[in-house]
Amino acid sequence: MKTVKQILAQKGNMIFTVKPNLTVYEAIRVMGEHNVGSVLVMDGDQLVGILTERDYARKIVLKGKYSADTYVHEIMTPHPGLTVVEPYTSIEDCMEIMTQKKVRHLPVMEKGKLLGLISIGDVVSTYINHQQDIIENMTSYIYR
Repeated sequence: MKTVKQILAQKGNMIFTVKPNLTVYEAIRVMGEHNVGSVLVMDGDQLVGILTERDYARKIVLKGKYSADTYVHEIMTPHPGLTVVEPYTSIEDCMEIMTQKKVRHLPVMEKGKLLGLISIGDVVSTYINHQQDIIENMTSYIYR
């Protein structure tokens, strides 16, 4: 069974972060520069939340606010309350969590320390690759 730790080992643990007192405009610019759909909100080395494109669309655009004069802490999904996983969480469990909670990004934490961030794309890609490996192994076994 594949785990979050294996995803991080493959993709790396590069994390894009912003501070809670940054404007939403500046945070969205960071997302655009790195072609990511979310940034983690950090106060020093403490995870305090996550800001996603969905937060931006629903809490800025649809409410007629301006990203240049709204701060990240005003619209982020705060932590605690943020759904996180541990390195040994299975890919299947991640899929279930993401489906039930309707989230696309999961911070990875162990003993209060942030280790990385995985996305729905990471999870699905890993799951598909794992299934292909199983099929190849079974096919190889059958045709021996």
